Amino acid sequence: MEYLPISGAFEALYSLCMLDPHAIKVQDISALNPSEWASFAGQLLAQINEQSKHIAEQAKRINADAQAIKWRDAKIESITFQLTRLKAWKFGAKTERMSAEQRSLFEETLAADQASLEAQLAALQPSGSTQDRGTPDKQPRRQPKREALAPHLPRVDTRVEPENTNCPSPECGQPMVRVGEDISERLDIVPAQFFVQRQIRGKWACRCCQLMVQEPAVAQVFDNALPTPGLQAHTVVSRFCDHMPYYRQEQINARSGVHTPRSTLAAWGGQTGAQLLPLYDAHRAFVLGSRVLHADETPIGLLEPGAGKTKKAYMWAYARGAFEDMPGVVYDFCEGRGGKYPHEFLKDWTGTLVVDAYAGYDATMSLEGRKTANCLAHARRKFDELFKANASPVAAQAIGRIAWLYRVEADARGLSCEQRLQMRQERSKPLWEELHAWLRLERTRVPDGSAIAKAIDYSLNHWQALSEFLKDGAVPVDNNWIENQMRPWGLGRKNWLFIGSQLAGERAAVVMSLLQSAKLHGHDPFAYLKDILTRLPTQLNSRIDELLPHRWQRAG
Repeated sequence: MEYLPISGAFEALYSLCMLDPHAIKVQDISALNPSEWASFAGQLLAQINEQSKHIAEQAKRINADAQAIKWRDAKIESITFQLTRLKAWKFGAKTERMSAEQRSLFEETLAADQASLEAQLAALQPSGSTQDRGTPDKQPRRQPKREALAPHLPRVDTRVEPENTNCPSPECGQPMVRVGEDISERLDIVPAQFFVQRQIRGKWACRCCQLMVQEPAVAQVFDNALPTPGLQAHTVVSRFCDHMPYYRQEQINARSGVHTPRSTLAAWGGQTGAQLLPLYDAHRAFVLGSRVLHADETPIGLLEPGAGKTKKAYMWAYARGAFEDMPGVVYDFCEGRGGKYPHEFLKDWTGTLVVDAYAGYDATMSLEGRKTANCLAHARRKFDELFKANASPVAAQAIGRIAWLYRVEADARGLSCEQRLQMRQERSKPLWEELHAWLRLERTRVPDGSAIAKAIDYSLNHWQALSEFLKDGAVPVDNNWIENQMRPWGLGRKNWLFIGSQLAGERAAVVMSLLQSAKLHGHDPFAYLKDILTRLPTQLNSRIDELLPHRWQRAG
C-alpha cells in the first residue's frame, strides 16, 4: 500500500488531539488522506495504550493507599477502644476493691499502658488530620501542660552552634552576628556514683620544742567503719523507705564496681538502728505527749530459725492526733496481738485513743483518764461490703447518711478544735441522732443473724465510742490517719517478706519511726538521716531533742 506524504493538516489535527481531543471536529478528520488516517490511528492507539498503563498504575496505587488507610483506621479504632477501656478501669468502681498497694501498682501499669497507646495513636494520625485540628462540633483535645523542672536542680549546658558563622549566601559570605538563642530543658540522670572520702590530717612539728600538733579525727558514729554517714543513710533509706532488700542493693552496688555483701549491708543497718535508740526514746515520749492518739496494728512475718518457717508477729503503730500541728508516729514490734502489748506501751499515757473495735484495747482503755473513740470508717465499711455484695437498699441508705457526716468534716477541715466542735454540734449532731434512730428502727425490721443485722449491730454496739468526735474537736471521725502510716509496712512486706529476728523487728521499728515522722514534716529521709548520723557523735544528750523530726533543721 502506498502512503501519501503527511500534510500540515495532519500535524495540526494531531497537535489538537494531544491538547484537547474534544475540540476535534468532523471536518478536520475528513480532510485527511488514507496515509494520514492510518498514521493518526496508529499514534492514537499508542497514546491510548500508554494512558491505559498509567491508569492501571494509578488504580494500583489508589488500591494500596485504600488498603493502608483501611488498616490505619482499624488500628486507630482498636487503640481508641483500648484507651477508652483503660480510662474506664482507671476511674471505675472496681479499683476501690483493691488494696492501697494493689491500686498503686494498677495505676502505674495503667499510666504506662496509656502512654504507650497514645504514642502509637499519635504515630498513626496523619499530619494535619481532623483528629489533630478538631472538628466544628468537637474541640481539639487539650494537651497536658508539662510541669516545670525544679529550679534547684543543677543545669548542665550543651552549646550547639554552627561550625561556620559566615553568611551561607554565595553573594555575601560576611560574618554573622549572634542575635539570640533557644533553650530547651530535659531531665537526665547519672546513676549513683561511689567515691572514696579521704580525710587528710596534717602533722605540724616545732623544731625548737620538738612538739607535734595534729587536729583530731572528725568524730564518726562508728569508729574505724568503712561507710560514711551518707552511705549508711542511703543503705537504710533504701531498705526501709524504698523497701529494697539487701540482696538487691548488693546487686545494684555491684554494677558500680563496689562489692558490698548483703551481710555487710545488714551490719550497717544494725549499727545504724543501735545508734538511733536514744533518738527513738525521745521521739516516743514526744508522740505520747499528745492527748489524742491513733493506734493500729498489722501482721509481720517473723522467721523461726529452728522451725525453718515464719510465724505471725505484729507491728503496732501509735500516732499523734490527725489535727495536731506537730505530727509524729512511733512503731512498736511485738511477737503477738494480745492486749498486753498496748497496755505496756501506753502505761503512763492518758487521753483519747482512736482505734477500731478490736477487743485487745479494752483492758488498756478501762483505766482512769482514758477514753476510746472508734472509727466511723470501719462502721461504714460494713455497709459498703454489704451493698457491693447484694445492692442492699438499707446499706445504701446507711452509706448516704454517713456521707453527710463526712461532708461536714470536709467543711471543718482547717478550723481550730473549738470551731470544729461548734460546727459538729450545729450540723453533725442532728444528723448523728437521726442516724441512730434510723438504725434502731431498721434493726427491728431485719431478722436476727442476717448480714444487714450484723452491720447494724456493729454500729449500735459501739455507738458511745463512735460518738466521741461530737464531744471533742481534736478527735477525728475515723482512724484513717494511722492506717495511712501503716502503708509502708504493707509495701515492705511485699518486698522483704519477713523479719529475720525479734531484734531485727525492734530495729526496724526504731528506724521507721524516725524516717516516717520525718516524711510527715516534709523532710527528705536521706538528708535527715545523713545529717543526724553526722551530728550524733558530738550531740549533747541534753540537746538530743534538736535531732527529732519535728525540731530538726539541716546543719549549716
